[in-house]
Amino acid sequence: MIAPIKNRLLNVLLADDGALDAHSAIQLLNDLPHVRECEITALRVFTPLEGSEFSNVEAEVEKTKDLLKSGNFNFHSEVIMGYPSETIIEYTSQHSPDLIVMGVKEKGLLGDLLGSVAANVVHSGKWPVLIVRHPYNGLKRVLLVTDGSSTSHFTYEYLGGFSLPPQTRLEVMHVIPSVRTVFMVEPAGLVLPTLTPEDEARLNRENEIQGDEILERACYELGMQGMEAKRVLRTGDSVEQILNYIETNQIDMLVCGSRGIGNLTGWLLGSVSRELVLRAPCSVLVVRSPDKN
Repeated sequence: MIAPIKNRLLNVLLADDGALDAHSAIQLLNDLPHVRECEITALRVFTPLEGSEFSNVEAEVEKTKDLLKSGNFNFHSEVIMGYPSETIIEYTSQHSPDLIVMGVKEKGLLGDLLGSVAANVVHSGKWPVLIVRHPYNGLKRVLLVTDGSSTSHFTYEYLGGFSLPPQTRLEVMHVIPSVRTVFMVEPAGLVLPTLTPEDEARLNRENEIQGDEILERACYELGMQGMEAKRVLRTGDSVEQILNYIETNQIDMLVCGSRGIGNLTGWLLGSVSRELVLRAPCSVLVVRSPDKN
């Protein structure tokens, strides 16, 4: 059940390239319950090489305007010459949006121009970014991944004000890293045990208890935001476990914080979040806490 107590999406920036992937982003925005004060800025950046074909750019902008009008959004449109990544980042620095929305084609970001731009904007590290993958088929199931860090706590708060559609099913997932039981001795190539079976069982149980506590806390904090969530606990490689769950459970949107802390609770840091953004077959919302900006 989704019942957000506060809508924080008042200033939304839509990065528009005039293609179907941007249209999917508008469809997703149209599905979100918006408050009257919400303003959407459709930003179209065209490169100097497109200057000679500006009439085509203008036609694409008009199509985007028509789609936004059909959704009864409060919006305005801006067209700026420049290079997409740098221009979008500069624009957001000046206007501080509550959310940046960008469309990409299917899974994988690096196969198209806006996809590579999306990767740059996400990893500029300053704003919440929603990557919408084409085709968009609604928001029936949303998966929030958590590591129990302070950034995860801010993610719960942000999601509580995101105003998901009422019928959306929310799930919260934590992945317990596997206990390393052997190590390699170089140059001999010997594999030696690091733990006794008893120690391994004890550590696995301790990690499971900690994982349950992280999920319990997450569900409690989401409940404070008016949201109910199903708990999902897995063990193994965090990226592979999350991606496998998305594939097998038809998840429509993944939500993750941008940074983790500690050892066991630090797997959202760096390479893991990048892998999720690059490889997830669904839309991805990356949330950043204000003190990390």
